[in-house]
Amino acid sequence: MAVRNVDVAIIGAGTAGLSAYNAAKKYTDNLVLIEAGEHGTTCARVGCMPSKLLIAAADYAHAGRHADVFGVTYAPPVIDGAAVMQRVRQERDRFVKSVLQTLGKFPEHHKIEGFASFLSSHDLQVIQKGGAIQRIHAERIIIATGSSPWVPDFLKTVGSRVLISDQIFEWKTLPSSVAIFGPGVIGLELGQALSRLGVKVAIFGRSGELAFISDPAISSYADAEFNRELYLDLKAETKEIREEKDGVVIKYRHRLKGMIEEKFEYILATTGRQPNIAGLALEQAGLEMDSKGIPFYNRYTGQCGESSIYIAGDASSDVPLLHEAADEGRIAGSNAGRSLRAAEDIRAYHRRTPLGIVFTDPQIASVGQDLETVRKNYSNCHAIGEVSYENQGRATIVNRNRGLLRIYGEEGSGLLLGAEMFGPAAEHIAHQLAWVIQLRLTVQEVLDLPFYHPVLEEGVRTALHDLRRKLRKGSSGGNSCLDCGPGA
Repeated sequence: MAVRNVDVAIIGAGTAGLSAYNAAKKYTDNLVLIEAGEHGTTCARVGCMPSKLLIAAADYAHAGRHADVFGVTYAPPVIDGAAVMQRVRQERDRFVKSVLQTLGKFPEHHKIEGFASFLSSHDLQVIQKGGAIQRIHAERIIIATGSSPWVPDFLKTVGSRVLISDQIFEWKTLPSSVAIFGPGVIGLELGQALSRLGVKVAIFGRSGELAFISDPAISSYADAEFNRELYLDLKAETKEIREEKDGVVIKYRHRLKGMIEEKFEYILATTGRQPNIAGLALEQAGLEMDSKGIPFYNRYTGQCGESSIYIAGDASSDVPLLHEAADEGRIAGSNAGRSLRAAEDIRAYHRRTPLGIVFTDPQIASVGQDLETVRKNYSNCHAIGEVSYENQGRATIVNRNRGLLRIYGEEGSGLLLGAEMFGPAAEHIAHQLAWVIQLRLTVQEVLDLPFYHPVLEEGVRTALHDLRRKLRKGSSGGNSCLDCGPGA
């Protein structure tokens, strides 16, 4: 069998793979991009974009129902489920088309469709459509295979009425009811959107955790707020789940009613995602792996150990977010390409301030270090400033006066460490906080920046004033908290 020799082989043409391709191509034109599944990226096809389209429709319906507070009354909104889903698919397809157009500009000899697996640390076998097998020898290999929804065993026994989030965007219309297992980012976003579009929704969790939130004060606030709209139990006790002809019956302990049985048309499993690494035969690559079978790697270089193999995006199970996947792909592709010229020229790249957003209403955001991390790294050397949005001026004006922002700072230095938020415009406020944290600004330096009036961002200033007061009370007068901080 003939062997194709390339400098760089990239497995996976999602966000991380495309970013790796563009970075590696600056160093060599002898590379190949291998994709086994559908092109178009997870974000465009079944993730970020179609979910936000569904949320947008839900927000319009919700606004119409609650305009009377402004003295404006609409007729109750009529939800045309078929029209809602038609727009979701139509705009989703447009986003996917844009990605496909970009991919179409790549030279044909740079693209292979097929399933890749390792034969050695430098050799791949690709089974193409139709069964043809191609062998590839690559000086550098980048794993960017993404991830897929994970369904726990207790839901697999229910049958065809258990869906994953990838499937709902193919609905021709909206169902009457959905039980969602998993109050993470996807479960909360889709659950609230479907509820606002007239679908009966119940969300069940097990761990007590809510999306990105580690701060118990914010988690408790958000839990209560979501329960004003739909049923959410972060520590649900389910006794039985059984499929019937026209739906799924769940026997569970209701927070108010005790043990009950309730029927839903579908169950939606939003219980997390797992890296697509099962079919790669990584054991043939000679890599050291963790208990989950994921190669150990350096998140600042993308390199797996000292090998010629790199990993990027959701396949690494590090931070499964699009902007992080793009960064990781760029890092892995740059180092894979650069090391072709000089094997030792592998550079550590700066990683951006962590930033996570949940597009519920109110929105959820986590910026920098969350409270759990701050308590671990800074022990007694931190303080928390907070603001409630219940009486905040601009929030009251626009009838969005619900939420809580908590900002964490280091005693002594006054540096901002992180923040968690459940409140209005969190997607915008989180970006501003991420920028000042990455610039390593102190509380006072941020307070010296302009704040307009009346805006939602004034709430940030209130929280910063609160944080500054608390930092002064706890400060020992030094320049930094020498006994705390990462690595202390």
